[in-house]
Amino acid sequence: MGSPWRIRAGQRWNVRYVVEHRTGSPDAEGTEAGGLGAAGSDPDARRLALLMHAAFFLLLGASLTRFLMRHPGEARTPWIIALSITLAVLYLLGPVLGSRPTPRRVAWLGVLVVVWMVLVVLAPSFAWCAVPLFYTGLRILPPRAALALVALLTVFVVAAQLRLATGFDPNLVLAPPAVAAVATAVFVHMRRQAVRQRELAARQRELIGDLLRTRRELAATERREGTLAERQRLSMEIHDTLAQGLSSQQMLLQAADRTWDADPEAARRHVRTATGIAERNLAEARRFVHDLAPADLAAGGGLEAALHALAARESAQAAGAFTVRCHVEGAPAAPLPDRVQSALLRIAQGALANVREHAGATAAGLTLTHLDDRVVLDVGDNGRGFTAEPGGVRGARAVRGHGLPAMRARVRQLGGTLTVESAPGEGTVLSAEVPLTITEDSA
Repeated sequence: MGSPWRIRAGQRWNVRYVVEHRTGSPDAEGTEAGGLGAAGSDPDARRLALLMHAAFFLLLGASLTRFLMRHPGEARTPWIIALSITLAVLYLLGPVLGSRPTPRRVAWLGVLVVVWMVLVVLAPSFAWCAVPLFYTGLRILPPRAALALVALLTVFVVAAQLRLATGFDPNLVLAPPAVAAVATAVFVHMRRQAVRQRELAARQRELIGDLLRTRRELAATERREGTLAERQRLSMEIHDTLAQGLSSQQMLLQAADRTWDADPEAARRHVRTATGIAERNLAEARRFVHDLAPADLAAGGGLEAALHALAARESAQAAGAFTVRCHVEGAPAAPLPDRVQSALLRIAQGALANVREHAGATAAGLTLTHLDDRVVLDVGDNGRGFTAEPGGVRGARAVRGHGLPAMRARVRQLGGTLTVESAPGEGTVLSAEVPLTITEDSA
C-alpha cells in the first residue's frame, strides 16, 4: 500500500540539502578551539579572513612605502626591506599550516609577532599592521592568551605612535587601546555567534534526524495498519461471498447424496442449484481479482437491482422452502457512493446466509429505505429468533462464524450503526443505518 509518509530518496536528499546548506555541513570541521570560527565552513568568516589578509598586505606595503619615502638611503633600509619580505612570507605560510590551533601553528604566530615587533622597533610606521594580527591571534589562541597578545600588540602600537609624534598627544595613547577594544569586542561577538550557530545547527540536525525516524516509524505503522485493515476487509468479502456459497454447495450436495437413490430428480435439482452457486462464486472470485467489487453491482442497475437479484436468487435456490422478497422505499437524491452500495449488499448477503443456516425461517424480507440524510437496510425473517441483549450482543455471539461482527465493522467504517431485534419464536430484524453526509465527506 502506498503511504503519504513514505520517505523517498529525493525527500531524504532534500532534508540533507537543508541541513548542509542552511546550518553548515555535518561533515565540516568545527571552528577552531577558542577561535573565532572556521573560515572553511562559514561564508562570513571566509569573507572576513580575505578582508584581513588584504588589509595586512595593504598596511604592510603602505608602511614600507612610507619608510622608503621618509628615510631613503639609510643603513637600516636593507633590514627593513628584508624583514618586510620575511613578514609577508610568514603571513602567507599561515593557511598552509591549517586552521587548527596546533603547536606548530602557535609557534608560527609567535615568530610572526616577533618579526613584526622588530619591524616596529626599527620603523614605528609598521605599527598599524597590528590590526590584522589581532584577528589572527583571536582566531588561533584561546581567549585569555588572545587577550594577552592583543594587549601586548596594543602597547607596541602606542609606543610606536609616541615615537613618531613630535610631542605628547592623548589621542596617541587612547586611540590604539580603543581600536583594539572595539576589534576584540567585534571578534568575540562573532565567535559567540558562530558557537550559537553551531549549536543551533547541531540541534536542527538532531531534530531532522528525529523527524526522519518518526516518519519512517509512522510509515511502517501505517503500512501495518493498512495491511491489517485490508486483511479484515478481504476476510469479510470472502465470508460474505465465497464461504457462504461453498457452505450452500456443501448442504445441497449432501442433500443430493442422501436422495440420490430415493429421488433422483430431487438430487439432480440439488446438483443443478449447487452448480449455479458455483458459477456465482466463480464470478465473485474473478471480481475479487479485478477490483473486489460485488458482481451484482458490477452488472449494472445499482443497489436496488442487486438486492432484487439477490432475493430472487435466494428464493430460487431454496426451491420453495424459503422465500425472500425485496422492497425499496423512496429514491436517493443522488447516486449512493460505491462503498455504501457494496457494504449494504454484502450485509444483505451475510444476513440472508445467517437466516438460511440458523433461523429455520420460511420467509425473509429486504427493505431498502432512502431518507434525506441516510439510507437504511432492514433484513427481517420469521424464524425461531433468540433472546437479544441490548445492542444485539448475544445475537452476535450466538451465531457461528463472524457474520455479525463483519457487518458491524462494515457499518462502522461508514459511520453508521447496526442493530439487531429478536425474541424467541418471533423472528429477527437486522437494521443497518448509514448516514450519507458523513459517508460522502469520508469518501
